[in-house]
Amino acid sequence: MSNPISNRYDFVLIFDVKDGNPNGDPDAGNLPRIDPETGQGLVTDVCLKRKVRNFVQMTKGASPYDIFIKEKAILNNLIGEAHEQPEVKSKEKGDKTEAARKWMCSKYYDIRTFGAVMSTGDNAGQVRGPVQLTFGRSIDTIVTLEHSITRMAVATQAEADKQSGDNRTMGRKNTVPYGIYVSYGFISPHLAAQTGFNDEDLELFWNALVNMFEHDHSAARGMMSTCKLVIFKHESALGNASSRELFKRVTVKKNNEDEPARDFSDYTITICQDNLPTGVTIRPFP
Repeated sequence: MSNPISNRYDFVLIFDVKDGNPNGDPDAGNLPRIDPETGQGLVTDVCLKRKVRNFVQMTKGASPYDIFIKEKAILNNLIGEAHEQPEVKSKEKGDKTEAARKWMCSKYYDIRTFGAVMSTGDNAGQVRGPVQLTFGRSIDTIVTLEHSITRMAVATQAEADKQSGDNRTMGRKNTVPYGIYVSYGFISPHLAAQTGFNDEDLELFWNALVNMFEHDHSAARGMMSTCKLVIFKHESALGNASSRELFKRVTVKKNNEDEPARDFSDYTITICQDNLPTGVTIRPFP
């Protein structure tokens, strides 16, 4: 694999949801997450990272693009596998943890990218990943709708007997009619040097952000898609401008403030490329 990346990156991810629940809150009956003070919708960074992991697992799947945090994984068993590798077993006791950490980084894409805590069993240390994301936050306040739904079947014979053969099960479904969300991200070459996150990993990450919703459709999530990905590349490892200054260059504005938005076309995204700080370039997708 190639050398770790040497440039700093900041990026803006804009995505939307229509007639779906983008990220249910298990502590609130799986209602769409919301900021109670502003009414804006929220999507956690963990949710977005999960979709990146799923995309990489689906498109790559094998080492060096295997996924550590995946469904039904037993993490301590995977950490233990690292300690069974010849290059780890041959090390002195004090060096085994570092050798195991390096092996885990080389095999698992999500460890190289997002980091991981691997000290829960056979110790492989802790890794702070070079890629970090903020919560997605909707541009406007959202409305959550509750819908009654009917299943033309029951689960048990006792339920059927109680309904005299009518066999209906009632349920509820919560959706957001429409919301456009913005999440911000940061990529550190200094942390990439510790995990081995390289240019191939970076391109795969951009590809995942653009396409992850296309392969994650479900009845609960409705229509979700990436609307725009704006990447700021710095010439240096430390960066040539503050992320806050760069993020201000991307604005999402509702076209008609008096009408409820129901589609991406109800908004205009503007990217200001005038007088960019020296050493910074912009790469928008699409």
